[in-house]
Amino acid sequence: MLLKSLALALSVAGVLATVPASAATAQASAGQWLPGNCPRGTFCTWPNWDHPAEGPIATPSLVTSSEWSGNVPAFNFYNHTSRNAEISWSYTYLNGSQMSGVLCARAGEGGDLYVPMFATKVSWQTRTC
Repeated sequence: MLLKSLALALSVAGVLATVPASAATAQASAGQWLPGNCPRGTFCTWPNWDHPAEGPIATPSLVTSSEWSGNVPAFNFYNHTSRNAEISWSYTYLNGSQMSGVLCARAGEGGDLYVPMFATKVSWQTRTC
């Protein structure tokens, strides 16, 4: 039974680690994400699904134009800068176990983290996502 539980946890971890990046890339390249109320020159996250046609209009949980670390709820994001941003995130399962990872948000693109999580760090990257 322990092996089945471990296998399930690892498969969920694999999905969470890979789907956010691929989903965000596919949606952003399809032009579905607009900056909404994210000011030009900033990186923004919103805690819940919020995507009317003009982009998110709810109050962002994070707006930053510089390196940032902390712990805010995050689901949608938009990188309204000319630099790539690396988003560090964490997720806590109902049983209390945690998982964390990193997602690259390309300049001028947005997406979502697949499930509501917490953003813990934003840093600027010169590498290509």
